[in-house]
Amino acid sequence: MLKGINPILNGDLLALLDQMGHSDTVVIADAHFPAYRISDVVVDVAQGSPEVTAAVCSVLELDDVNAVQLMDSEGQALAVQDELVAAAGNPSADRVGLVERYAFYEEAKKANFIIRTTETRIYANVILSKGVTPSS
Repeated sequence: MLKGINPILNGDLLALLDQMGHSDTVVIADAHFPAYRISDVVVDVAQGSPEVTAAVCSVLELDDVNAVQLMDSEGQALAVQDELVAAAGNPSADRVGLVERYAFYEEAKKANFIIRTTETRIYANVILSKGVTPSS
């Protein structure tokens, strides 16, 4: 175990995140999401979607554009989606988007990989777009 790294982020997951470049995307998906049909690279994590989102965002700088894309819950405001945005660091409203369900699946196909969680609440899916890590 590494000091200061969220234990959700195992070595394989950290390596995949490290390989991402500017504007590359990662999907954090609920347990209902067809991850293995959509992607050849799927990492299973036995945690909820908000917890995994927070862990990923602890090491991943989000992009200025389309930083957080949520699956549109057909006009319903769902608590789990608020939790996902909060876990991503509460980016400004112009950096958070809603994507229609089937369009979300198409966007997910373009992602570098999918993290499938054990989250059972519906619409607990998010696409995160990697930004540029600022120099220190």
